[in-house]
Amino acid sequence: MPRLSIPTTARLPSSLRVDPTNPAVHKILGRLSRPSLLSVVLDWLHEDNLHLAMPFLRRPYQGEDYYDEDEPSDDEDDEFADDFYPPARSPAALRELYISLQARKGSKREVLDRILDGDWRHGLTLYQLAMADLQYMHDHPTSQRWAAYKVVPLKLQQDQDGEQQLKADNESLSIPRFHPSTFLRNLQAQVLPDVKAHYTFEPHRTLPVLLLRIFVIDSPYNTSLSLQHGGMSATTFDSSRTIYIAFPHAAPYVYLSSPQATTVDPIQKPGPGPGVGESKSLVSLLLEGLPKALSRPLQRQRVTLQSTGLITRNLEELVERRGPGRTNFAGGGWSWYADEMKGRDQKRETPLDLVLPSPPDSEDVEGADEQREGREKRIKIKAPLEEQEEEARRRAKRVAQARFGNTAKMRDGKGVERVDVVIDDPFPQGDGDENEEWRPKVRLTFHGPHVFAGIRQLIECGIVDGERMPGWMTGEEGVTIGAVRHGRIRGHKGSGV
Repeated sequence: MPRLSIPTTARLPSSLRVDPTNPAVHKILGRLSRPSLLSVVLDWLHEDNLHLAMPFLRRPYQGEDYYDEDEPSDDEDDEFADDFYPPARSPAALRELYISLQARKGSKREVLDRILDGDWRHGLTLYQLAMADLQYMHDHPTSQRWAAYKVVPLKLQQDQDGEQQLKADNESLSIPRFHPSTFLRNLQAQVLPDVKAHYTFEPHRTLPVLLLRIFVIDSPYNTSLSLQHGGMSATTFDSSRTIYIAFPHAAPYVYLSSPQATTVDPIQKPGPGPGVGESKSLVSLLLEGLPKALSRPLQRQRVTLQSTGLITRNLEELVERRGPGRTNFAGGGWSWYADEMKGRDQKRETPLDLVLPSPPDSEDVEGADEQREGREKRIKIKAPLEEQEEEARRRAKRVAQARFGNTAKMRDGKGVERVDVVIDDPFPQGDGDENEEWRPKVRLTFHGPHVFAGIRQLIECGIVDGERMPGWMTGEEGVTIGAVRHGRIRGHKGSGV
């Protein structure tokens, strides 16, 4: 640590080391499993990451060819002779050691103690902690709660008083260009001087998404003074916040994770202004700068973020509903026309096509007659009540297939856990009370591992009438928070839908 630390507006460097005794280090590494922890360590020791994750060695490291493994060491009886975890002579030797740990069984505590008390006793860099944090997110895809926002351009429009104001242009088809380094530079310019953040970009391993991890600290310094545990700066590190931002490829959307602290979303309003509640908190101010960082004021291209009303822990569902695919506005039964696997060798059907039935072949007619005769024979054997129940089950499944299409399957990996709906429609009145309007406070909450798949199963079981069920219950609107007015769901409390 330098003798003198001066407040600065620069962001936290990736090479900044955190003391291994810091509770945050134990929390980040301790929640990884043993195989994941060993995998992260091997990534640290990769030659591309060594400059930001250098371990504690016997002598200063000057490249892979600096050490001769066959040369006898002159410092075997030095200060490290009685060390429980003697330092390695080179990263290559340390890499072989951790590979051997992968090949045998052992406890996670053994690996964790070796990392903190031995090979990285001088501290772990912010880059190493970011890699461990991202590894945990990949191991537990539902560990973050995501909200989808739409990037909407702003344009000057006249209000009722004749004044020019920037308003959202929902009819525009332009998408702002995204460059990581330029975005980070613009975002850092929006952060207050007494806030420091560390940024890490990483492409998602399975989804067309670019992840940005933001580690926020309440400190005006960008040196190790801001990361010290103990003394005057202990609270600055303990009050840190980790936020994830996901940028889907070729889609005008941004996914934001909920911060660890309880804060009000600053982009709840459809306009560029701040929200309510704790809008002046440090994390909220950072998130408030996102649309400004995406804007290009010199080219007169300004944008804002509008909530889409879609919140879930399933990032794959966000990519499915608010991503570059064909299912953004083709949910429920409409997903049949957006199926990428359907009709590779056939002409893709669209709702605009005039589909006329083609006459069947003679062989198909004979086969259909034989199947009908066999079905009539089986029906004669069954009792009338059993026949009606079987026909009702078949009809319920056909209705569910028509309403949901190829969506809402229990094992499709695209489920949402919670759907909150407020009914704003007036209660139906009698003929004599037409002048009075009564709006009862009715709120519906669907909760489960896959809400819409559960509704589909209720239809197949005959519990829910699939023919009279509103369309928003099939998930075709792609929202999890909304208000129903005149039978149609809309975004609740200015979510922008």
